Amino acid sequence: MNTHKIAFTVMLMLAASALVAGTSLFAKSLGTDVLGPALNPFQITAGRYAFALIALVITTAIVRPEFTRPALRLHIGRAFAGSLGVTCMFAAATLIPLADATAISMLNPIIAMVLAIPLLGESVGPRRWAAAAVSVVGALLLIRPGAASFQPAALIALLSALILASEIIIVKLLSRREGTLQILLFSNGFGTILAVTAALFVWIWPTPMQWLALVGIGLLMVSAQSLFLTAIRRGDASFVAPLFYATLIFAAIYDYAIFNAIPSALSSVGAGIIILGALLMAWSERRRVQ
Repeated sequence: MNTHKIAFTVMLMLAASALVAGTSLFAKSLGTDVLGPALNPFQITAGRYAFALIALVITTAIVRPEFTRPALRLHIGRAFAGSLGVTCMFAAATLIPLADATAISMLNPIIAMVLAIPLLGESVGPRRWAAAAVSVVGALLLIRPGAASFQPAALIALLSALILASEIIIVKLLSRREGTLQILLFSNGFGTILAVTAALFVWIWPTPMQWLALVGIGLLMVSAQSLFLTAIRRGDASFVAPLFYATLIFAAIYDYAIFNAIPSALSSVGAGIIILGALLMAWSERRRVQ
């Protein structure tokens, strides 16, 4: 990638990160009693997929893109991974601090970077490994081993990281053969079927404010997916995925703005280290193409 392409890819990932952190914020509000009786994570996931699908169907009707033959197995696999991974992330966000839940869940970029080597045939040089290691150190500072984050709910967030890493690999495979809108439409369609089926067993009627939050989750997530797909189409998964750590920064900002959760000095240091890791990753890619 040239310098301008690298900069634009980084901007796309930062925007996607801000939106994904926003979905976690809405999920935390819906999973607690902030907007009404707490909703089950499966119901929150169902809302996220259903309203995203509605937005995509409207967009498809307007744009009328040319579809190719879909890789149904990959789409179904992504739907399973996405719905389960997002549900685990939403569940963790309701049980532990938003920044901590997001931090653990966001270990998935590094896992994806490692998986991209055998599964996608990508090469990861020493500079990328070093930049990834810096990001992991920052994440560990946010997680704070021995703190309240390490309770059973943290294992749910860790499971989310493992599952979402596999989704990143599937997305990269899909991006090599299908258009962005087609990928989003099929993945969210299958995801809606799975999520709504699970939600029927735990359904309670949302309040008006909860309905608005569910709509918000859907719109934010589909926008984030569009930005993420565009970014991953433009660069290697092993370069793009670690930039997703910026989500941690936005989650901490939102947690403070809405829930008045003041980050500790250690959290601030961790956030700064994560930003440094992302900058090192971008610098590494620029050096590689020069």
